[in-house]
Amino acid sequence: MTDTPTRIYVDADACPVKDEIYRVALRHGVPVSVVAGNFIRVPQDPLIERIAAGAGMDAADDWIVERVKPGDVVVTSDIPLASRCVKAGADVIAPNGKPFTEESIGMTLAVRNLMTDLRSAGEVTGGPRSFSPRDRSAFLSALDQTLRRIQRRRADQAATHQG
Repeated sequence: MTDTPTRIYVDADACPVKDEIYRVALRHGVPVSVVAGNFIRVPQDPLIERIAAGAGMDAADDWIVERVKPGDVVVTSDIPLASRCVKAGADVIAPNGKPFTEESIGMTLAVRNLMTDLRSAGEVTGGPRSFSPRDRSAFLSALDQTLRRIQRRRADQAATHQG
């Protein structure tokens, strides 16, 4: 983990929990990069920056992956982006609160690819279930716990380096 502060990166184009991210980030004093393909409205706060990454197919994803590092948090429901960020050492959380980890990302990516193949072959697989208040609550809890875990890890590392 580096000495730079934790940052939250938000894959913002279809993120249903932006307001929750802002609340938790401000409470913890953690800067947020809200990354979208085009302009997106964000609160006027020095901790929150808006990034218009461009309209390219994976412009926002690439922007995040180029900057994310261990000790950062990424919020996305984009499984390929989650995989890239997990490989970079970041903590990754879906808007429903589900963490993407090194242990889970391989299977999650395989299931996503299988469902994509089935849909392209004409299978009707249905879409994702609708976002619920329970998902929002689970996300708030997961983000808060993740930030606390990162802060503890950093404090432990600092204590180890001093003593």
